[in-house]
Amino acid sequence: MLRSPFFYFIFLLLYFSCQNKTVVPAKNETPNKEALGIRNKAIEKFQQANYDSSFYYYNKSKALYEKGKDSTNLVYILAQIALIQQINGDYYGSKETLTEALPYIKKKDIYTSTINNLYGIAEKELSNYDDAIYYYDQGLKDCPDPSCKENTLNNIAVVYIHQKKYDQAIKILDSISNTKTAADQSEKFKTRYIDNLGYALYKNGQTKKGLKLIEYSLELRKNIPYDYGSIESNLHLAELYVENEPLKSKDYALKAYRTATKLHSIDERLEALSYLMINKSMANNTEYAKQFSVLNDSIIKVRNNFKNKFAKIKYDSQKEKDENQKLKLEKAENELALQKANYQIIFFIIGIIGLFLLLLYLRKRYENRNRLEKIKTAYDTETRIAKDIHDGLANDVFHAITYTQTQPLTNENNKENLLQKLDDIYSRVRGISRENNDIDTGPNYPNTLKEMLSTYNSEQTNVIINGVEKVNWDSIEDLKKITIQRVLHELMVNMKKHSGASVVVIQFENNSNTLFINYSDHGKGCEKSKIIKNGLQNMENRILSNEGTITFETEPDKGFKVKIIMPK
Repeated sequence: MLRSPFFYFIFLLLYFSCQNKTVVPAKNETPNKEALGIRNKAIEKFQQANYDSSFYYYNKSKALYEKGKDSTNLVYILAQIALIQQINGDYYGSKETLTEALPYIKKKDIYTSTINNLYGIAEKELSNYDDAIYYYDQGLKDCPDPSCKENTLNNIAVVYIHQKKYDQAIKILDSISNTKTAADQSEKFKTRYIDNLGYALYKNGQTKKGLKLIEYSLELRKNIPYDYGSIESNLHLAELYVENEPLKSKDYALKAYRTATKLHSIDERLEALSYLMINKSMANNTEYAKQFSVLNDSIIKVRNNFKNKFAKIKYDSQKEKDENQKLKLEKAENELALQKANYQIIFFIIGIIGLFLLLLYLRKRYENRNRLEKIKTAYDTETRIAKDIHDGLANDVFHAITYTQTQPLTNENNKENLLQKLDDIYSRVRGISRENNDIDTGPNYPNTLKEMLSTYNSEQTNVIINGVEKVNWDSIEDLKKITIQRVLHELMVNMKKHSGASVVVIQFENNSNTLFINYSDHGKGCEKSKIIKNGLQNMENRILSNEGTITFETEPDKGFKVKIIMPK
């Protein structure tokens, strides 16, 4: 039938009945007795055309089979639910149900063919003809026998007729009549594809041949009691005669209407009334129009009621499922909370022990690091003292000894020169001693710092010190005070050895958070890329280790500048 969903319903019943395999639970699966009993009740209600009850029991058995993860029964049940929805005009709902079945399909067989055919029916009834063809083609690939394939091909041809692709429809229907199984086909199927072939031929311009086949199909159907397909033939003839022979059209339309009424086929009754409404042989068609309007409103209301019932059944089932799931979830959450509490106690104990071990490790590491730093500091100090003695003091002593051996000390000038040399040697020794003595970081620190810097005053070099007393030294850590004095001492030694500066300026400034020290001299300077890194590298490391910064600025014959920034 081109327009009736009941045609597809009959096709599916024939399709399932002609299979050697019955759609039942797989042999290797042990069905749940409760689920099987409910499913069989759903089948019984379906056979009695009590579709809302059948839907309810199918949905209830579905929930039980989901617990057992019985994919075979789930696909069957969802296909039946989709079929019930289609019988009652809920094609969108049936597509949702079929989509729900897809994850449970494990292999391509009768199940995939059934699902795809049901998809095709839904798309065809929703006038999505290209999609309908696609699903019928997919179902055709999985048909288990020739009878299934011929039924599916007939459905494809019907869609082509709707699309007015009559040549393609005729080609398919001709191929069915020429198959080897054509002789074994049931009378109902023969009359169906012969009727469709005749209709397609008529629509394609072959009117005589088409009418002959439709009338032949109708004649064959007289021998089939309560044949639903006779409605199809009568409606086709009512449509084809409506313009040229309205009396014949009226006769066929009335026959279709009576049979559709007897078989409770609403869609076909509406179609028959539509031909009677436009029939030219009747002076007044108002009565048929009224019947059409009342019947159409009634079927819309009935189908909407069915949709609402189906939706409520699904909602109640889902609600019950959600409530059960919620109870399970709450139980699992309680168990998880208890387990979590136990784990927290264990982790807390482990954490305390771990923290204690970590503190022991850090303390040991800190002690080792301090010990290594002290050793390294002592080594560096010894190395620097040895270098100072070797590079400076030893040479001065040697020169003094040589002087006494080569110059007569009875001469007053020679004696004065020797005394001057010895005084210089004494000053150098004091400088080395002062450099490596412990630094007083107490209240007397600024005086000690100023005194150290002042020792580098001489006839050749004027050292200017500004702002030492203005700095709040009490707010600066002792380690940073020691670092500042060491760095400034190294700067002064570097100046004495390499700069030859006549003026040295050291400026101290501070704010609440930072100490600024600016050093500048008017000595020789040098290229920045050629700065000797020995002493300067030590300065930089000392400052960086106390989170400070030190920058050097110098050019040949333009002096030497250093800027130190130290956080308090």
